[in-house]
Amino acid sequence: FLARAARTALMAEAGAASVGDGGVARSIGSPSFQDAMMPLAMEGACDEENVSLQRHVDVGRHGELLRPLAFPEAEADATSSDASSPPNSSLIPSSALSPSCSASCLFGGAGDLPVPCLVCEEQFSDKQEFLQHLFARHKIVIRKTEDICSMKMYAEHWKRRLASVPVTDVAVIIKTNCDSDLPSEDYIFISDALPEDKELRAHLQKKRLEAVLEDQQKERVDQTFSRRCLFCDGVFTGNRSLIFQHMLDTHSFCVGNPDNLVFVGEYIDLLHHKLENLQCLYCGRTFKDRVVLREHMRKKQHRKINPNNCEYDRFYVINYLEPGKRWEEVLAENDREIVNSDNEWDGWLGSSPLIFCLFCKHSNVSIEAVLDHMKCCHRFDLKKQLTDLGLLDCYAQIKVINFIRRQVYCRKCINCQQLMSTDKELLMHMGFKGHFSLPSDHSVWNQPQYFFPTYENDALLCHLFTTDDTS
Repeated sequence: FLARAARTALMAEAGAASVGDGGVARSIGSPSFQDAMMPLAMEGACDEENVSLQRHVDVGRHGELLRPLAFPEAEADATSSDASSPPNSSLIPSSALSPSCSASCLFGGAGDLPVPCLVCEEQFSDKQEFLQHLFARHKIVIRKTEDICSMKMYAEHWKRRLASVPVTDVAVIIKTNCDSDLPSEDYIFISDALPEDKELRAHLQKKRLEAVLEDQQKERVDQTFSRRCLFCDGVFTGNRSLIFQHMLDTHSFCVGNPDNLVFVGEYIDLLHHKLENLQCLYCGRTFKDRVVLREHMRKKQHRKINPNNCEYDRFYVINYLEPGKRWEEVLAENDREIVNSDNEWDGWLGSSPLIFCLFCKHSNVSIEAVLDHMKCCHRFDLKKQLTDLGLLDCYAQIKVINFIRRQVYCRKCINCQQLMSTDKELLMHMGFKGHFSLPSDHSVWNQPQYFFPTYENDALLCHLFTTDDTS
């Protein structure tokens, strides 16, 4: 998913009108078009067509590739990069996220309000009123709004775009009642079938996922967390896993793996609030006193969270992976990929994917061979670097590998960040300066953006080290 979310893609809807060169209008002959437009904005299916991005690093055996993902660079980097490098193909400008919007906009609720109209100066505190206003007043329809992470940021982007360019350059114009005697009307149709709209939605989704992962990582290492048990008077201070382990062992109450949770403080506060209001956590029924509630939850085995209750979805990271999909749909997709005929595996001998050097085009199926190559040819001992810096945590290793991949792809020195014009010049600089080493300032690579891989099929990420590996 992370590879698909980071990749710029074009989506072509079956029968959709093409946009550009003055715009092409689609004719709708049905007199009931206005009644059908609002449901249409929430339905439909599209086919996705991948677009090849930027330059390839190397072609391995059997045509395997290390394919770079789309990472928009800063303007300074773009102006100073080599002329042979292709320009940034991103359709979303750096101003896509308004400075007035905080990260809270990405999680809906009050933080994502008010929503500005795309055309006039009105603002709305209710998203349904906003959509109805666009349809009735300005004849604008937005499709699949449930997939938009932040309606406020989304609306601000399109408000700026529609004010700066002709609407026919960025949206589909749909003409109604062409085959009848009724007056014809033009409607502006904005959907993820448009390249710019699809990239904007993916951009907002990626920003929200980055914010979730950053908050989750902070919570995982936070030792100041303190909360009272939901079922007794015990107070637990330190790592958040302590209270969940206590509730599981003592009260048989399970919310899942704590490592898969985010916004844990809010989660426990919400559960406390429900119990204080004498409400069952599973079925939602309300009782007259705590004794009856406790007995109900014990007899009915309701000391658990109802997985079908969407109110709890925002506390589980899996629900942020793909917009518009709950955890059940994500897991079902994985199951469909796994559940295949056993005959497909008959006679399969298996072949290991190629592992590429962090600095050059050398590759091998053996991780040890690649590590030895980096030690001999580049004087870079990955195991020793990680061990000396105490970076044996898997999250830190992922960030380090993705940081190095990104720097080398952008032709920047991993130690001093100096930009070079060619790959050869970069390797010569790092060799002469002795810069085949990680920077002493951990903040350079310890950033949430490096949770995302630079290449969609980087096999090196499958070979992280443990304490036993480095001993």
